[in-house]
Amino acid sequence: MTIDPLTLLIEPNGDSIPLIAIAADDFGAWAAGQPSRVTTWLNSSSFKAEAGKAVAVPGDDGALSLVVLGLGPGDDPWATGNLARSLPKGHYHLQECIGASVDFPTWAALAWALGGYRFTRYKSEAPPEFAKLVWPEKCDRAYVQNAVAGATLARNLVNTPAADLLPDGLEQAARDLASRHGASINVILDDDLITQNFPMIHAVGRASSVAPRLIDLTWGDASAPKVTLVGKGVCFDSGGLDLKPSNAMALMKKDMGGAATVLGLADMIMAARLPVRLRMLVPAVENAVSSNSFRPGDVLKARNGMSIEIGNTDAEGRLVLADALTEAAAENPDLLVDCATLTGAARVALGPELPAMFTGDEALAQDLMEASAATYDPLWRLPLWQPYRKMIDSKIADMNNAGDSPFGGGITAALFLKEFVGKTPWVHLDLYAWNPSDRPGRPAGGEAMGQRALFKLIQKRFARPQ
Repeated sequence: MTIDPLTLLIEPNGDSIPLIAIAADDFGAWAAGQPSRVTTWLNSSSFKAEAGKAVAVPGDDGALSLVVLGLGPGDDPWATGNLARSLPKGHYHLQECIGASVDFPTWAALAWALGGYRFTRYKSEAPPEFAKLVWPEKCDRAYVQNAVAGATLARNLVNTPAADLLPDGLEQAARDLASRHGASINVILDDDLITQNFPMIHAVGRASSVAPRLIDLTWGDASAPKVTLVGKGVCFDSGGLDLKPSNAMALMKKDMGGAATVLGLADMIMAARLPVRLRMLVPAVENAVSSNSFRPGDVLKARNGMSIEIGNTDAEGRLVLADALTEAAAENPDLLVDCATLTGAARVALGPELPAMFTGDEALAQDLMEASAATYDPLWRLPLWQPYRKMIDSKIADMNNAGDSPFGGGITAALFLKEFVGKTPWVHLDLYAWNPSDRPGRPAGGEAMGQRALFKLIQKRFARPQ
């Protein structure tokens, strides 16, 4: 399907080019001790150790002998994120890192690998060959391997077109994941969703030629703390009868980005063998248009008994999540997380790079924001502003799935979900799951946003003391 980014990290082989990473404040002192050919070359390149700028320095014979990488203030985790594809093909090793944070070797490897990711499934030519990095000393290999694998899984799923990844394809991805880790998996399919009381998942997905389903994966010791992940698995979103315009529909293969994120996160948790009882619930549907599509003005009965008036069929993600969250909360997990590409309003507020985080649990919010900072995986907390709950009131039902106000759409969507989680410690991420353009370590296309932060949170809260 694609290049495995972990193949860009290699064992020492005695034949690699040295890489010097240096912070701007330390560059002058370092340069003063270098041969004149090195300083002359760097000066001619106007190199000032800016973050992420790399200069390839030739030796006396003209062959590449050294790469000098700027770190700026020394706190940019993505400084190596362009090197796999920008440096000449070959092997490199991190010889020195001057003025960098103590965890730089780990982030150098992580950024190098993630920056070398390319989705090549549909390309007829051979994949490009990229530069490779020798595993740095003092690098947390296990973490890098885990984080790269989780992100790669999520990216591959988001990048795959809906023609090759409808609900049955998402189910297969979950089955493959379960098989790799010895997890159990159960799938409730099509009309069984009605008989087993998941009516809104069925209503949203019934118009598709591929039946809706609820994917339910479990792993770990049943007596361990319960961590439950819920991911929005809308494999393609036409908007339903409230049809999206073509420009808004173009990227809707990524509307299962929440499911992709939790699949990758589940992979990380199981690979690290965190001491939790993991459960992952993914309502997998296509929001299609057909003679049996659900309609604006319909009233649906949710799993928890609430009646939901349909104000807009394009606000379908919160409907399928509601049934899954009700099931998740019934087990009283120690932590409940949902991830979803839920609202354009969150993107208007925060842009494509910054997922919105909602929770009413102050300790959970603080822990997650600390995990976000520690893993360079940005999140921004938005309020569960209860006065806005009236915006999704209904005159004929318990609640409206969209309401009629143009304001605060990310908040009202989170307040809708809040109705289905009870008192469970819960956090909701409204994310984009997509990089609109290339950035170091984060190439354009599908992205696993919030994944590393959530893993760090779960590890901190539930892992055994070392």
